[in-house]
This record gives sequence, structure tokens and C-alpha cells, in this order.
Amino acid sequence: MTQHPAIRTPFAAACAALLALTLPAAASAEEYPSRPLRIIVGFPPGGATDLVARIIAPKLAESLKQQVIVDNRSGANGTIGADIAAKSTPDGYNLHLATLGALVISPSITKVPYDPLKDFATISMTVQLQNMFLAHPSLAARTIPELITLSKQKPGGLNYASSGLGSPGHLAGELFKTMAKVEMTHIPYKGGGPALSDLLGGQLPVFVAVISTGVPPVKAGRAVALAVTGAKRSSALPGVPTVAETPGMKGYEASNWYGMVAPAGTPPAIITRLQRELHAVNNAPDIREALLSRGIDPDSSTPGEFTAYIRAETAKWGKVISAANLKPN
Repeated sequence: MTQHPAIRTPFAAACAALLALTLPAAASAEEYPSRPLRIIVGFPPGGATDLVARIIAPKLAESLKQQVIVDNRSGANGTIGADIAAKSTPDGYNLHLATLGALVISPSITKVPYDPLKDFATISMTVQLQNMFLAHPSLAARTIPELITLSKQKPGGLNYASSGLGSPGHLAGELFKTMAKVEMTHIPYKGGGPALSDLLGGQLPVFVAVISTGVPPVKAGRAVALAVTGAKRSSALPGVPTVAETPGMKGYEASNWYGMVAPAGTPPAIITRLQRELHAVNNAPDIREALLSRGIDPDSSTPGEFTAYIRAETAKWGKVISAANLKPN
């Protein structure tokens, strides 16, 4: 049966329009990636987030056969970098190594310019890691019990640093103060690198640092490891006790994590590809060794698992923040 031209023409035009939309998209997905990618890091060079990004970036570049650039956009406990990432083009070329602080803690303390779940497409959990209590060698404390005693002798006069307001180190310190019943003054920094520099320079007595930041100076004898904050000791520093081993501190635990996300609207096919590539990177023997030697545990997940984990962490830390009555400065 022959169609009337008046019927056939709109139908043909619609088909042509559909093909014009779908063919370039399909070709683009098949060619991805065709140019360099960037991983936005919300902290300056020298800190743990930057370290993890720079360990995995070369292996991811090798796998994708494209350059992967680490782009440091520091400030406000990682929320500046997260905001830049959320507002980036959702084309698979803009990634963000998100942190517990930027996706969970800061949004629970103050208003941030992005929605941690709505404005990001989760890709995969990347690493799990502990914090640790670091002290300058001049401090008259070599253990957590000694730190507690010293703190009680100087109510409010002993400072401790973290990588920022609302950072995992900040909350680890606040949880410590509550359980140990001591007063200490929090000094927020713009990242772990600057805080470590001041600790090593003698401007700070105590720094609650991500473990990967603390391992090198401890092994070099430039800082003292008082304790780690996880539920068990770290394989990188097996001789250092957990805070929970201290009498009266049973149940203390304050761990940390980083995970890869992209701007919301990034094509699902690209998210799937990136999740697969990141899983392979994390399981590469050289990457595992590089991370584990610094006390960082490689981890992977599906996008759905990572989203569910963020929701659970938000509920958990929201209770701690409420109990500590934390407010933005």
C-alpha cells in the first residue's frame, strides 16, 4: 500500500530528527574518552585526598588510554572543590574524588551550594582509611592516656588541628573530647598538608590527621603517633594502639573514606565504564601496595551501593554533630 506524501513526509522528518540526535550520542559513547580527563580534588597538594588521587590517576590513564589530570581546588573542607565538580559539564571528563567531609559532614553542619545526592552521579567507593592522633615530639605526651592527663591540666589550652571545619579529623577530635571528658581547642586548616607543616614546624602540639598523612613523618621520627582512630590497628603502623584501647574509651571509632563521583547527568554508559575501570585499578597489585603501605585500604562498590552508603553515613554522623552541637564558624 502506497502512503500519501502528506503522511509520509512528517514521519520521515521525525525519523531523521531522531537519528540526528541518537547517532552522535552513540558515536560519542563509543569513542569515550577522546580527550584528557580531570579528577577534581578539594584539598591542596600534600594531603591524603591528593595522595590517593595521584596514586590512582596514572593507572586510570593507562587503562583509559587518555591523560588523567589531578586538579586541586581547595578550601572549606573540600566543599569548594565539590561545588566546582557539581557544576561541571556532565560529559564523563569531569570527575571528583569526594570525601566524607564534603558529602556528609559539612552538609550536616551548614548549608552548602550543592546537594550531595542530587547533584552527583556516584561511580564507586575508592578507599577506606583511619585518622590518627599525631603529636609534635616536644609534647609531654606519648600515649592517649598521657594526652588526656595533659589536657585536663590545661583546660581548653591544648590545641588540636584538623584539615578543616567539619572534616573527619575535626569530628574525631570532638568525639574524643566528649568520651574523654576533656577540653581542647580546635584549629581548622585548609587541608592536611598545611596542618602537617605546622605540626612538624612546632607551631602545633596535636594534629588529628588522615593516617596516610601521618605515616611518613612517624616512620621518619619527626612526629609521634599517639593512636589510630579505627576499630582495629593499622597494618602500616601495627605497634600504634587504637584510641579504643585506652581505659574508658571503649567503642571509640572515627574512620574516613573517599569515593569517585561525577556531575549529575553524566551518561549512565560512561558511569558504568568508569566504575569498571576504577575497580580494576584498585585491584592492581602495584596500586594496592602503594595504598596499603600508607594505611589506606582500597575499596570498590557499585554506584547504588555507594549512594546507599552515603545515606547511612549521613544518618550516623548527623547524630554525632547534633550531640556535639557543632556550628559553622
